[in-house]
Amino acid sequence: MTRTPERAAITLENWRTHPASRWSFENACELVPSAIISHGAAGAIAPTPPPGPLEEMLIPDRAGRDVVATEALARRHTDSLLVLRDGKPLASWSAPHSNFHAPHLIFSISKSITGLAVGIAQGEGRLDPEAAVTDLVPSMGPSTYGSARLRHLLDMTVDLAFDEDYVDHGGAFDRYRRAMLWNPERPDTRPETMEAFLATLPAEGHGHGKRFQYASPNSDLLGIALERAAGQRLPDYLGERLWHPLGLSGPAYVTVDRVGTARAAGGICLTITDLAQIGQLLLDGGRGSDGRQIVPAAWIDDMRENGDRRAWVEGDFADMFAQGRYRSCWYDVGDGRGTLAAIGIHGQYLWVDFSNRMVIARTASRPQASDDVETQDDIAMMAALARAF
Repeated sequence: MTRTPERAAITLENWRTHPASRWSFENACELVPSAIISHGAAGAIAPTPPPGPLEEMLIPDRAGRDVVATEALARRHTDSLLVLRDGKPLASWSAPHSNFHAPHLIFSISKSITGLAVGIAQGEGRLDPEAAVTDLVPSMGPSTYGSARLRHLLDMTVDLAFDEDYVDHGGAFDRYRRAMLWNPERPDTRPETMEAFLATLPAEGHGHGKRFQYASPNSDLLGIALERAAGQRLPDYLGERLWHPLGLSGPAYVTVDRVGTARAAGGICLTITDLAQIGQLLLDGGRGSDGRQIVPAAWIDDMRENGDRRAWVEGDFADMFAQGRYRSCWYDVGDGRGTLAAIGIHGQYLWVDFSNRMVIARTASRPQASDDVETQDDIAMMAALARAF
């Protein structure tokens, strides 16, 4: 049995490696500076929902072999799972090392939450997705972003020379992570802010809007643009416009850089219960459980109906969802069920099945940050769970 290291052995050097990640993904604020989104409601911790049918349910793996659902979850390095139908819990599961009620780092699901926040701001008249990035963030003028629009950031169609290399040491991605304070500085490096790093990124040369290229800097810049449009910091805006209106009750925070800029692309930490409720918000057309319109219905409809299919096919994730699209930081998985998904490295998933009125939220500490085979196995498991319920 693999043991989680003692806290003293977990540092900024190894916090994203397995098995240290089983602890650090639920305690990221001890390692990276963070800003509070919500302190959580006092006394709001509800009992963990029962496993339901997960202990007997058989689901096929990607090879077609039937596996007990709980065994599949454990095998895939799941930390916690929660299944809702129409907002009511159907089943849950948590690994022995995991705290079901602790805020968990959701990595790039943060992008999808940021996309919803941009939709709220658009509905308030604070920004136009078709506006130039430099209208809100003039410092981007010398970079590839100097000719981009916010829509390009939302849809990952920026012309950008950048390699999303999660195991990079000494290159651009390592520099990016040092700017966000996720990697330690080295004696030969110069500290910089995330905004300063983004302002140096060049174009590849194919033009904006042509092809889907997954690049986290786009979403961090989107968060900065949103802060400028809203006139307040991202964690405050998320708390006031999304967390509290939706009635999310658990603690939540987001990691920040050396000047307090939020890591909109991957730094949000929240409980799995609240993560599932964000999925329910989509099912309910942007309305909360009290009927209040939180995200404009037109923004949700646009996510479900639009997205440049040609850009997706020409892009670097086309093999992940063969019939897929990407719109406003959400994946349309193209399964004929209207499913939208938010996905983060190391196995984070928010699976929203419109045909079955179901939400499946999953946190994980998968050893590999990104691996094509592992990702396909995770997607197959999420789809199989949705069908089984």
